[in-house]
Order: sequence, then structure tokens, then C-alpha cells
Amino acid sequence: MKTTTKKLSDTRVEVKVVLDAADLKTAREKTLVKLAANLKVQGFRQGKAPVEMVEKQISANDINSEVIDVAVRTTMPEAFNNVKLMPIAIENVSVNKYVPNENAEYIATAEILPDVKLGDFKKLKAKMQSTEPTAKEVQEIIDNIVNAYSEKVVVKRAAKDGDEVIIDFVGKQDGKEFPGGSSKDYHLVLGSKTFIPGFEEGIIGKSAGDKFDLNVTFPKNYPEKSLAGKPAVFETLVKQVNEIQKPAEDDALAQKCGNFKTMDDLRADIKKNLETQNRHRAIEAYREALVAELVKASKVSAPDILVGDQLRFIKDDMRRNAMSRGLQLEEMIESAGQKFEDWEKDTRKVAEERVKASLVLQILAKEQGIEATDDEVAAKVAELKDLYQKSKEAMENLKKPEVRQDIKNRLVIDKTLDFLVESNQPVEKKSAAKKSTPKDNAAKTTKKPAAKKSANK
Repeated sequence: MKTTTKKLSDTRVEVKVVLDAADLKTAREKTLVKLAANLKVQGFRQGKAPVEMVEKQISANDINSEVIDVAVRTTMPEAFNNVKLMPIAIENVSVNKYVPNENAEYIATAEILPDVKLGDFKKLKAKMQSTEPTAKEVQEIIDNIVNAYSEKVVVKRAAKDGDEVIIDFVGKQDGKEFPGGSSKDYHLVLGSKTFIPGFEEGIIGKSAGDKFDLNVTFPKNYPEKSLAGKPAVFETLVKQVNEIQKPAEDDALAQKCGNFKTMDDLRADIKKNLETQNRHRAIEAYREALVAELVKASKVSAPDILVGDQLRFIKDDMRRNAMSRGLQLEEMIESAGQKFEDWEKDTRKVAEERVKASLVLQILAKEQGIEATDDEVAAKVAELKDLYQKSKEAMENLKKPEVRQDIKNRLVIDKTLDFLVESNQPVEKKSAAKKSTPKDNAAKTTKKPAAKKSANK
């Protein structure tokens, strides 16, 4: 057997294979054994007839047709091995020449894993974001706590900014109601900016029992295209005005939230928890940025077949998301103001980057000898069993070899990402760059306040 290659791209090749008489003889012997297994010859049990008798029972054309098929299938792995290529998928096989018992020639077109030339993984430009919580982040948590402990009191006055109103409204365009534009007994906090501009402002100054029309215009970038940039009228009835009475930000409030004596204690705990959360997010973002930098620094191509697989994965995930909203994928994309064709092009670029990232991480893991031990895989499986113990299907899947192999691959990638982070941190910052553990994430001591009942109930 002689093998030659022709490079079509970084990820596609043609492999030309020339078979000689010896190769075809081997294929013929395998073919006759295969045919004999299913042939009934008088005087012999099925599959036990001599090869010579098998040849007499089947036409030469049928045998020769089967021989070339067997020859191609059995020699192709060796052919790719001879030229040191790893095919991802065989796209096409064409037999150009076949002289029975003498020689044959075929060409196989295949997608292959590209040669990846890894860049310098220790000199990447990505920087980790600060994990120090801002005063604004801390205050937002305090504001949430204050709101949770607030009380609502019915008032007999005109509504003002910060009040909660209970309203009925019906949205109309050209005198006709439009879908999703009506509600009854809707609780709206004025100033929350949850409605389109002009709606909440139009209720300020109105009292319980007031019925009026609100003339507004939908923003040009409104997700629902049929409403975007168009005027509408909301027939509105104010049924109740509630004044929201907020507690003071003092030690008494802090003591309601857990084992805290002062407001300073509560703020310190919030800051500590925010720093843990920020560190986790910062490390995840840093890992992604490092991989993106490594892809840029490396020479790597994304095979079309792997990009297609990744694209299907993204689409399936988005399709499930759309279905949960009662929409088709195309409808959800277009409702967000983007043409489906443009979304597909953008998503394909994302798929290509994911494939490239996967390839460079695999090569980095291989070069650095990063592996996952059997004990680590077993520990992860045990963790997943505990998590999914109520799902019979998930428990059965965890027994499958391919699922365990996928778990092992994920562990290797995770360890490789940690290695990449460590390799790009100054010595004094390496400890801060370690990935947060489940224990870190669970260390939240601030007690969630109980919901308060409205004073009018």
C-alpha cells in the first residue's frame, strides 16, 4: 500500500491510497469469510462451507464489488496512520481505479485535527479585575434589606415619587388593545422605571379613584417590533396609593438581619460576602480572557465539523430557551431587534472561538502533562450522584463510560485553566488568583429578612 496526501486547508486533506495485489488478496480472504458466514451450502452447516465452495455459489462481480468495499474500509485507518493524520470525519471516498486481484486506487477526503502551535502561555496580556467591593455595591445590598423590612401604609393623598400604586390599565393603539398591554391590580412603585418612559411620571399627582388616559410613545429600541417607536394610550385606573415607610439604617435594623450588633458589623459582613462573589466572577472572567489571549498568541484553525457541532449545541440551547417563553428561536432573535441571518453569522464566530479555545487547552494540557486521576473522577461522580440523587435518568447516565470520560475531560480542562491562571500571576498575587471553592461561596452569614405584610391587609 502506498499513501500520499494533498492539503486542502489547515483542517481538510485528501489522502490517495494505492493498493497492490497483496492488499487485494487480504481483502478477498476477509470478504469470503464474511460471505461464508451468511451462506447456506448443501451438506454444510451455515458458515462452515469451504471458501472454494463459497466462490462457486456467488458471482464474481458480487465478490469483486464486496472486495473493494472491504479493502477500502480495512486499509483506510492504516493509510491515515502512515501519513500521521488523525481524521475527525471522513467526508467522501471515491474509487478511481480497480483491477480485481491486481491493484486499486481510492481517494479519501477528511476533516482532520489541525496542527496547533501554542503561543507563550506565560506572557499573556489579560489582567484580573479588582475584587474589592465598591461603596455603591454595599449600599445596594443595604437598600434591598431596607426595602424588605419596609411597610406599606394606605394613604388618602395624591401619589408621589417612591409610593406604590395599585392600578388597572389597558393599552391601546389606534383604539385597539394590543397583546400584553393590559393588567389588573398591578403593584407599581413609582420611580422604579419598570415601565416605559412617561408611564410612571403620568401617575404622579393622581389619587385613588382617578381614571385617566396616559399618552406615551414606546422607545425605538423596544424589543417588540410592532410597538417600537409607536404611540399608545393606556386607559388607567388608580385603585390604591400606598406610602412605603422605610426603616432607618441603624443598629436595630442590623440586629434583625442576623448575629450583628451594629450597622458597621452588617456592612463588614456584606463587604466580605461581596468580595467572595466578586473574586469568583473575576477569576472566571480572567480565565476566559487568558484563553482568548492564548488563542490569539497561538496558530490554530477550527475544523468546520467541530464548529458545526458547537453551533448546533448553541442553537439547541437557545431553542430550549425560546420554547420556555412560548416562542420559536427565529421569533425570539427577531424580537430582540436582530435579523436571524446576522445572529447566525455572529454565533458561528462564537462557535469558532470556542473550538479554538478547546484545542489550545487540550494541547496545553498534553504538553504540561495535566491529567485527572481515577480518584478525582470518582470523587466528582460521587458529588454529582449526591446532587442528582432524585433523578433516576441522571443516576443511570453517571454509570456510562462515555459520561465518565466526559467528566474526566472536564476535570482536565478545569485544572488546565487553573494552571494558566497560576502561570500568569505575580508570585505575591498567586494565592489571590486561586479559584473560589464551594465552601467560599457558602460562607454567607447575612440572614435574609422575612417578607413584611402590607399595613393595609
